[in-house]
Amino acid sequence: MALDDSALLEMIEMLRTADGGELMRRLLGGMLQAVVDAEATARIGAGLHERTEARTTQRNGTRDKLVTTAAGDLTVLIPKVRTGSFFPALLAPRRRIDVALHAVVMQAYVEGVSTRRVDDLVIAMGGTGISKSEVSRICAQLDTEVAIWRTRTLDHIAFPYVFLDATYCKVRLNGRVVSQAVVIATGVSADGRREVLGCATGDSENETFWTEFLRDLRDRGLAGVQLVISDAHSGLVKAVETVMQGASWQRCRVHFMRNVLAKVSKGHDEMVAATVRAIFAQPGQAEVRKQVDLVATMLHGQFPAVAQMLLDAKADLTAFSDFPHAHWRKIWSTNPLERLNREVKRRTDAVGIFPNPAALLRLSSCVLIEAHDEWQDSDRRYLSEESMALLNPPAPTVLEPKTATPDTTPRKEIAATA
Repeated sequence: MALDDSALLEMIEMLRTADGGELMRRLLGGMLQAVVDAEATARIGAGLHERTEARTTQRNGTRDKLVTTAAGDLTVLIPKVRTGSFFPALLAPRRRIDVALHAVVMQAYVEGVSTRRVDDLVIAMGGTGISKSEVSRICAQLDTEVAIWRTRTLDHIAFPYVFLDATYCKVRLNGRVVSQAVVIATGVSADGRREVLGCATGDSENETFWTEFLRDLRDRGLAGVQLVISDAHSGLVKAVETVMQGASWQRCRVHFMRNVLAKVSKGHDEMVAATVRAIFAQPGQAEVRKQVDLVATMLHGQFPAVAQMLLDAKADLTAFSDFPHAHWRKIWSTNPLERLNREVKRRTDAVGIFPNPAALLRLSSCVLIEAHDEWQDSDRRYLSEESMALLNPPAPTVLEPKTATPDTTPRKEIAATA
């Protein structure tokens, strides 16, 4: 890409008079313009004011293209042609920032940086700023990646334990600002590793919503589920019974405790909480369920409503005790999901009110993808592979040798014979 004498003289003067920042901006601008002009020449088949037999069309003026780069805003002249169209491959149509800055904006959005701070970031990198609409448009390109992850198959391994929970964010819907749930499903696989199975946005109290969400997981290959752990969301339990047939349901002990303490006066909450926690301190399955009856009897006189809650929830609150003791602490509540919920909230709070449910789902999914990838890259298992083997003891692969028929002759008879 040779420069003529006048262009060289102009560049020398620019290098002599420009300061450091301006110098880099002008150099980058000159390089971009030269590359665009060279590509246009190849497309047209002739240079500016050049006549050749290879010409396929003619120039028809130029149009300005504002490009934001780390060196600052640049204006590049894009040649127009009389027939057909031309746009340089180096630049992207309808995108006014370069690829590197484009990636920075997307990552800042995923990290929960507000659109105002993204604007400040673009300015700090040499641009003139970026509007909310442009941030949204840029981040909409994440949708393809998010859709691939949300629809991936789950049939590569069984997931004996599935955790379900929801966190709530503000969304503009039908002209009103409403609270909408981000529901998250995670699973512990047969080898003890955790995965984020899926997420969705909607009404977490709606049975139809939960049923569709769980059916989607099942249709993607989710299998081998033995225990589902969740809060007692209205509609969720029925959806689990409908879709996850054969699986038990564990009511989250943390959420249950909150429901219990809501019925207890402030001065008695610590005593009641300690009494209920004794249920989970028992060494075995029979003791756990016996303790529920004992605690209900103890509390019945002063707190009859709490006693009835315990009796009504006995089967669901103690479902964990049917599984290996080594797993109890990690399957009797949805605490493993709390960290994920907090991270989703931290990043969504920076946005405030989402323009639509799709934007909320996009950002939430990106947060969950990061967590999912982190779990997959880690060598640490959530539950040991040895303890997971206790869920489904392997069938014997070798027949047991036949033992000799035991001698049933009474010892006294033997002695007499002797």
